[in-house]
Amino acid sequence: MPFSEMIPINRPMIGEEEIQAVIKVLRSGILTEKSGCGPFASKFEKAFANYVGSKYAISFNNGTSALHAALIAAGVGPKDEVIVPSFTFVATAEVVVLAGARPVFVDIDPKTYCMNPEEVKNAINRRTKAMIPVHLYGHPCDMNPLIECAREHGIVVIEDAAQAHGAEYKGKKAGVLGDLACFSFYATKNMTTGEGGMITTNSEELTEKVRLIRSHGEKKPYETVMIGHNYRLPEIEAAIGIVQLGKLPKFLEARRKNAIFLVKELLSVESLQMPIEHDECKHSWYLFTIRLKDANSKIRNKMVKKLHEEHVGAAVYYPIPIHKMSYYHELLGKVNLPETEEAAQQVISLPVHPAIQEVELDHIASAVKKVVTSLAID
Repeated sequence: MPFSEMIPINRPMIGEEEIQAVIKVLRSGILTEKSGCGPFASKFEKAFANYVGSKYAISFNNGTSALHAALIAAGVGPKDEVIVPSFTFVATAEVVVLAGARPVFVDIDPKTYCMNPEEVKNAINRRTKAMIPVHLYGHPCDMNPLIECAREHGIVVIEDAAQAHGAEYKGKKAGVLGDLACFSFYATKNMTTGEGGMITTNSEELTEKVRLIRSHGEKKPYETVMIGHNYRLPEIEAAIGIVQLGKLPKFLEARRKNAIFLVKELLSVESLQMPIEHDECKHSWYLFTIRLKDANSKIRNKMVKKLHEEHVGAAVYYPIPIHKMSYYHELLGKVNLPETEEAAQQVISLPVHPAIQEVELDHIASAVKKVVTSLAID
């Protein structure tokens, strides 16, 4: 079956329920609360904490602000260092600089693309205040050795779970594995509020701090007790989030089904490395990322272009590691991360979002095989 339109890498799943929820907010006349938590935001927080299994959930206007607030609440500031991966979206390092600290990049596991615990151990020094393991593409980091290392050195662990809604590690959901966890509800995520974010934690002390930070550090109106910002989640977005959270299990089930289909169809293509799901882990399949073995970025980019010609919305997450970006290179100098740099030249993500039909999955698999053959890679 020929395809005349692009199959997008991701697509928000918005239905009539979300529309009615927005209308309900508009009719209520309460669009936001100065405290940072109106009635819909409060309900969303409680529902999300219950889903994740955390004692507390604090809503934010996006995932980046949630990460920034988590660092400030953890006491990260000038002269501190925070261990982060370079193979991720720039926000993970950006918030460290915004907090006045220095990001320290470490290399990845070449199969999961998550931070390598051994590299983390080697990066710790007396200035290390925190680490931010990123559950990249929806696969959880190997958290036990990271937690053990953090406890030994008194380091705060902040999960970047922006892509890991519903992912699990040893029976626990992402969001309760570290001291704090930060989620994003950007339009293309496994669930969305348009923009939006959430911090989850079991610490009452950290909860109090991030709530203050979310709304100008005010303990009560016009009384600021610590540095803060305006990071509040609007009521319209919270109302959408409540509906989306109820749909999340079905979204994840569809993503998993689609991912399993593509693995089965593409496993025989020897030039491709399939995404994995480690034992005792549950992937959220935010992105289905294959890897073009022994390729460079020129060949990989050619494959992406040819897939686009076949109307498959393949995408590259992330073509330039953060440490190679001009700002961070000037800030930190040369950083040697061979696994990160190789992965950045070889990865390609394919659509597995819940809106994809079986005929589209067949087309994606056929197109990948066709393009690999045309490039004489296999």
